[in-house]
Amino acid sequence: MTHSPTPSSAQAKVLLVDDHPIVRQGLEQMINDSADLHVCGQAADTQEALKAVRDLAPDVVVLDISLKDRSGIDFIKEIHEVKPGLPVLVLSMHDETLQAERALRAGARGYIMKQEATEQVLTAIRRVLSGDIHLSDKMATRMLHQLVDNKKAPQTLSPLNTLTNRELEIFTLIGQGMGPREIATNLTLSVKTVEAHREHIKQKLAVKSANELIRHAMQFVMDQKSDKSV
Repeated sequence: MTHSPTPSSAQAKVLLVDDHPIVRQGLEQMINDSADLHVCGQAADTQEALKAVRDLAPDVVVLDISLKDRSGIDFIKEIHEVKPGLPVLVLSMHDETLQAERALRAGARGYIMKQEATEQVLTAIRRVLSGDIHLSDKMATRMLHQLVDNKKAPQTLSPLNTLTNRELEIFTLIGQGMGPREIATNLTLSVKTVEAHREHIKQKLAVKSANELIRHAMQFVMDQKSDKSV
């Protein structure tokens, strides 16, 4: 964990939680260039992040959901156990279509893609600090349609929505061409645990073989890339 000099009383304190140092440094420079925000600390994993929440008393946490030691979405609940009501903004490279709703259900106040322009990231931080929820216009519209569409039966939803956060993370890595050992290393899990998750994913998606699972996962990743380019 690293912490920065004490901000002025007029600046909101921002805690960055991301396991990529270059990303954290870029975010820190961008945030500190604004007059009303200041990065009070950085954390690379959940243990460092919890200590920073306790010691630095940030006003907002900017959190990547793909941390090496665990899912960032699951970690949001733990942040709120330490400091109830602390606003969390998820900043992620993962497509919002499946992940944004999961993040909000876990207690996040907003979701924004890392590819967004600098000003959009700063706007998102300010909005969650003010008590509002931040989503892209596309995602907000999608979620509003879901709320007003009372005729949509649960069984018509995509089977992907039945996956847990960890299962969706593993499914995505499978689609990126990773095998069980590589996934285990990437997520700091045992190969046995990854294999167990793979079996659960196969059952939920009704696929019968490993090759079929890989095909589905690769198609999913391709579809996500296609959606981002639109």
